[in-house]
Amino acid sequence: MQDLAHIRPIEARDDLALAAVIREVMPEFGADGPGTALHDPEIAAMSAAYADPKSRYFVACLADRVVGGVGMGPLRGGAEGVAELRKMYLLSIARRQGIGRALLRMTIDEARAAGYTHLYLETMETMSAARSLYESEGFKLLPASWGDTGHFACHISYALALAETSPAP
Repeated sequence: MQDLAHIRPIEARDDLALAAVIREVMPEFGADGPGTALHDPEIAAMSAAYADPKSRYFVACLADRVVGGVGMGPLRGGAEGVAELRKMYLLSIARRQGIGRALLRMTIDEARAAGYTHLYLETMETMSAARSLYESEGFKLLPASWGDTGHFACHISYALALAETSPAP
């Protein structure tokens, strides 16, 4: 087993490598059609897309190679105080090592620190390991989607209240 990845904020030098990760991982799960994040224009320049002070994106590196990442930012069309967990992907060589959990926990902490009340995400049926991870970290399945992400192919939505006193938006 490899050592846990080095996780750090994204930099412009990571854009090409991260785009390649996303373009490799999404088709593995049948997430390459219309209405998926694979068609988001930000994939080509993720560092710029997450430059807003209320957004963050982290990359995971093994031996200086970008092997995945995760981001968060305001949920487009969502209630005030809701952040969206975005583009959490890991290459197969980085899975089942605790890297995904470390990325997710770091993002949860960053969302709390940024003042968000909830962390929302959308996923697909084919991403069962990711869904198990979200559930193990306290995310609750939602009966309907929130906001307007444009990811109409993602039929499964979850949210995590970031404080015990956070009512659902």
